[in-house]
Amino acid sequence: MTPREKSDLVCRLGREAGFDAVGIAEAAPIARRAYLAEWLAQGRHGEMSYLERTAEVRCDPRRLLEGARSVIVAAQSYKPDSDAAHRSHTVESSNVEPRGRVARYAWGRDYHRVHRRKLQRLADALHKAVGEEFETRVCVDTAPIVEREMAAAAGLGWIGKNALVLHPRLGSYLFLGEIVTTPELAPSQPMTDHCGSCTRCLEAWPTHAFPGPFQMDAMRCISYLTIEHRSQIPGELQPAMGDWIFGCDICQEVCPHNSKAPAATESAYGPSERFPLAPQPPLATILNMTEDQRQQWLAGSAMKRATLAMLKRNAEIAARNGEEKRRNPEN
Repeated sequence: MTPREKSDLVCRLGREAGFDAVGIAEAAPIARRAYLAEWLAQGRHGEMSYLERTAEVRCDPRRLLEGARSVIVAAQSYKPDSDAAHRSHTVESSNVEPRGRVARYAWGRDYHRVHRRKLQRLADALHKAVGEEFETRVCVDTAPIVEREMAAAAGLGWIGKNALVLHPRLGSYLFLGEIVTTPELAPSQPMTDHCGSCTRCLEAWPTHAFPGPFQMDAMRCISYLTIEHRSQIPGELQPAMGDWIFGCDICQEVCPHNSKAPAATESAYGPSERFPLAPQPPLATILNMTEDQRQQWLAGSAMKRATLAMLKRNAEIAARNGEEKRRNPEN
């Protein structure tokens, strides 16, 4: 089989495995490795020290697998059927139970598990279909690879001004995963930027996490603060966090591409009685939660990344913000 025939086969098998989009990039150093080095040097990664430790590997996928020549990138949407219910429920009157908000990616089953299984299914199908020996390594988020850079190189979209990958049809509510592999595959054509002059994502962020287009200061990002930041959250940022207790979707909610994107076809990513803390848990439930309850309620959920102390910290901030909003509804 030629590299092009193999690439066409990969895309077909990817669709059969359940992915919404599949592309291929050359296993080569990422385009913006100089920016990543500068970003780390400026300390914008906050407490995520693992990014600094693995920077050299992240910049070059060939370091993940000996003899790697290609990277298969697969995307799947997690956009819910309706966003109508996912709005601020911060208490505005004494008759409303204060609730927090959870980012859409953590409403259902942990994407690491679901996405990895599909990627492994794709890798297995590829091994069966190609009449030659080759190596593969499946990567989903936790592996040291800059996924958005690989997705852009593989033609799955462009990197928007909010530093997320934007697909022209699917938007940015996307889970990404990679298969680093040794055969030579024909790379996909990268997409051009379609953000144009739009700056809605930059203007909507209440903590001013974007010093400029395509730049993100993690230490001012609500997702980082609620999920990755283990210590006390700076007091000046707390009021702008609103009622978010795990993650944040603000820069995606205002994106025009997401308003037109279709709902996800994978039911595992939607809300379920199995995960009672998403999408809008009562703050009192979080504040009174025990470690045993956290283990039980978050088993199989991406929310389990946050410790009990972090969830309670976030809920306390959301409760204070809700009380302030009740006292001063015009602010």
